[in-house]
Amino acid sequence: MSLQGKVALVTGAGQGVGQGIALALAAQGARVAVTGRTLSKLETTAETVRSRGGEALPLVCEVKSPDSMKACVEAVVEAWGGVNILVNNAQEVPLGRLHDLTDEALMAGWESGPMATFRLMKLCYPYLKGDGVIINLGSSAAKRWDMAGYGAYAAAKEGIRALTRAAACEWGPDNIRCNAILPHAMSPGMQWWIESNPEEAHAFLSQIPQRRVGDCEQDIGRFVALLCSDGANYVNGQSIALDGGQAFLG
Repeated sequence: MSLQGKVALVTGAGQGVGQGIALALAAQGARVAVTGRTLSKLETTAETVRSRGGEALPLVCEVKSPDSMKACVEAVVEAWGGVNILVNNAQEVPLGRLHDLTDEALMAGWESGPMATFRLMKLCYPYLKGDGVIINLGSSAAKRWDMAGYGAYAAAKEGIRALTRAAACEWGPDNIRCNAILPHAMSPGMQWWIESNPEEAHAFLSQIPQRRVGDCEQDIGRFVALLCSDGANYVNGQSIALDGGQAFLG
C-alpha cells in the first residue's frame, strides 16, 4: 500500500470522510494537500498528519468556484511539483422532498458535486497522466428503499458516478484510473442525521449486515489508500460500496 513519493489532493478534508482519507493517505507516505472552506479545520487535519510524521499542506478551496479550484491546483503543483492522487470528496447535501427543495439548494448540490468533480478532474488531468488515480465520492442514496427526501442528493451523486465511468474509459489509455466509493461513515453529517432522524436511522442501521457505520479513517480512508496503491492497478471505472454490505449495486 506504499504511497511514498505521491502527492494527493483531497477536497473537504477538514473533517469527516475527507479528513479520514487524508490521514490514511499520509500514513502510507503520500504528501497530502488538505483543502476545504474553513482554514482552522484544515490546519487541524494538517497538524494531525504532521504529528504522525507526514507532510500536509492546508489550502482554502471553494469547490463551487472554478477560479478557487484552479488556484488550489496551481498551489499544490508549485509546492510539490504535481498531483498523483485526486480525491473529490467535498459536497453540499441538498435534502428535502421535491416540492420543498429550492432551485438554489439543488444547484448548490450540483455545483459542489458533479460540476466540481468534472472541473477538478480536468484541472488535474495533465499531472495525473502516467500514473494518476482519481477517487470520487458517490453514494448509495439512489439505492435506498425509500427515495423520498433524497432525490436531489442522489441525483448529484449518480452524476458523479457517471463522470467517474467516463473518465475511466477516456483516460485509461493515459494510465489514469478513476473509481468511485459509496461510503457509510460516522462523519459529523452522519452523526447529525442519526440524531435528527432516530427512527429512520434505526431502520437504516438494522439493514447494514455488519450493524455499524464505518470509521472515517480506518474503514474508508485505509481502503482508499489501498485503491490508490499499486496493489489495485487493475481496478478502474468501478463504483465500490463501503457500507458493511448494505447496498446491492448489481
